Amino acid sequence: MHASTRPLILACASALFSFSLPANSQEGSGLSGNLALTTDYVFRGYTQTSEKLAVQGGLDWEDAGGWHLGVWGSRLDFGAGDDAFVEVDLYGGYSWQVNGVGYDLGLIYYAYPGADSDSGYDFVEAYAGLGYDFNALSLSAAVHFTPDNFGETGEGWHLTGGLGGALSDALSVDANIGFSQVTPDFGEDYLDWNAGLSYSFSQLALDLRYYDTDAPDCAGSCDSRIVFSLSAAF
Repeated sequence: MHASTRPLILACASALFSFSLPANSQEGSGLSGNLALTTDYVFRGYTQTSEKLAVQGGLDWEDAGGWHLGVWGSRLDFGAGDDAFVEVDLYGGYSWQVNGVGYDLGLIYYAYPGADSDSGYDFVEAYAGLGYDFNALSLSAAVHFTPDNFGETGEGWHLTGGLGGALSDALSVDANIGFSQVTPDFGEDYLDWNAGLSYSFSQLALDLRYYDTDAPDCAGSCDSRIVFSLSAAF
């Protein structure tokens, strides 16, 4: 389950997923891509690879009017006895800006090819987000909703907020917090948070990030952890 690299879809990543919004999300159009190698794929505080390496990548298209589409994938490892080995996210939406505030609305479809047909892993989320860039500091927030969460466990809400800033032309820092409201079939409501330091050079970026949650009884899958990632944009 991925918070994609779209400005207001958090997660994932995610992964290298600082929660910032560009000053103008409608400046250009075209196709872009990303590749990453990470020591652990963490989504909303939970490891998706049993604390093992993951290779990830995606493609994004955006037009000058604010419409955007994308696809993103990652290696998975939910443990012995689970056939899911990859996650593929399809997403699209519309972004715009008013008085310096950026807005983004869209849908994300999370697919798990290879998973048992009875697993009910696949699900759809709608999201709405906003952000503002103060130059030295960027703030953002979003809400995600699914009518039937991962594993067919009923309604799920996820609220996120984040802030980030540049320490230099190449070095930046960000921190993010999320709250998941879930049904008893999924588990208990919980908070997750992460903070990281990123260094960019040419088309590459290094990210060192700390993750933690207050979720109970997760058998180690949501404990605090440090994740290191290397990504490339093209």
